Amino acid sequence: MNRKSPARRRPSSLRVAAAGLVLAVGLGVSAQGSAQASVHTVAKVPAAASKSVTAVKPAAAAPKSVTGTTGQVVTRVADFYGAYIDAKGDYENPDAALAKALRTHYLTPDFAKRLVAWEEKNGVDGVLRAQNVPTRWTVKDNGTLGHSHEVTVTLTFGSGRNTQETKLFVLVERYNHISDIATQSAH
Repeated sequence: MNRKSPARRRPSSLRVAAAGLVLAVGLGVSAQGSAQASVHTVAKVPAAASKSVTAVKPAAAAPKSVTGTTGQVVTRVADFYGAYIDAKGDYENPDAALAKALRTHYLTPDFAKRLVAWEEKNGVDGVLRAQNVPTRWTVKDNGTLGHSHEVTVTLTFGSGRNTQETKLFVLVERYNHISDIATQSAH
């Protein structure tokens, strides 16, 4: 296939992720500007219409924000879970290679081995403790444990009235690698 060929090459995951990040940052900036506008704006009514009638547009919802800090344990766990869920959750094209690379980057080698053994025994994804992918997740600090730190990850599966939550306790060693994921706190 040459450059002028009408056939399109499939973009790499890295390029798609980078484009998504650029788009998200761009949308965040433009949404922030519109959120700073007044609560209600009056729409102009054509001169032919009655002058006593005005249309009021509701204000746009404020944009959501996520704050992170380099080196902060909670941010690191949130980054891992967000990226891992995105890699696993693309039902049309899940990215198993990315999920594996994320495990290699974020988990201690010892825990990665134990996690694979746990998954073989239980038949589910050990990071999510489930066969499917959550629709929402929350990450909270749960305090220090010696030289480690515990973070609570709450995964919500399903939607509407049919939701189920799973609470996981993620232990992060002092060098910011995940060394355990459990369903009970170590506190």
